This record gives sequence, structure tokens and C-alpha cells, in this order.
Amino acid sequence: MPKYATRQRKLLLDYLARHHDETLTAGQIADALAADGISRSAVYRNLASLEEAGKVRRTVGAGRESQYRYADAAECRNSLHLSCMKCGRTFHMALPDAALLETSLAENEGFAIDKASTVLYGTCGDCQK
Repeated sequence: MPKYATRQRKLLLDYLARHHDETLTAGQIADALAADGISRSAVYRNLASLEEAGKVRRTVGAGRESQYRYADAAECRNSLHLSCMKCGRTFHMALPDAALLETSLAENEGFAIDKASTVLYGTCGDCQK
């Protein structure tokens, strides 16, 4: 992260922190911050540098454009994430379930999960109703 924090970067981080339970496209973020005078190009530029600094994570779902989520919240740092493809909410997987999945993949497949980068896509309980 640069040694200085611009107004745009601060507004972007504040917005993402307030929406830490969502995955958002750069366009959605830009639209939300347009009233604050932040250009679309500034959003893209800042997202790239924040991703490089580990403050945000970018994911791409099947057939979907890049989405971003705030990754600097304490509960996000060591969690698997579940993302609803209908409403866009992101959930932290319950610790026992995440540990079971992680252990099972390690033992049965010899595969270690990168929890910070892993997002499982599906439909949340509320959207299934």
C-alpha cells in the first residue's frame, strides 16, 4: 500500500468495510461512490492497489465478472467464504464445517486450501425460501 492515503482510497476502504458481508463488482462500487466524486477509473486503480496490499480480495465466479470483498476484517483473515449468487451476500463458513472440509481435502486429496482466496458459490438459506 502506498505510504499515503488519499481521500478516494479512504472513502473506498470505508465503503468496503461497511459492506464486508458482500462481494461487489467494481461497477457497483463505482456507482455507490460516484456521489462522493470518485471516478470509475479511480475505483479500478485503487482496487488494484488494495488487492496487491491484501486489503481486498478479487474473485471470479463461473461466467461472472470480477468481484471484490473487504479482506481486512479480523473475521475474514482465516475464514472460508460462502457467496450467494442470488443476493450477493457473503458468509463466513462455520468453523467446524470449514475445518472438516479443510481436513477432508488435505487427507483425501492431498490438497491444501488457501482460505483467504477461497469462495464457495451457491444459494443462501434466505434465497432458497
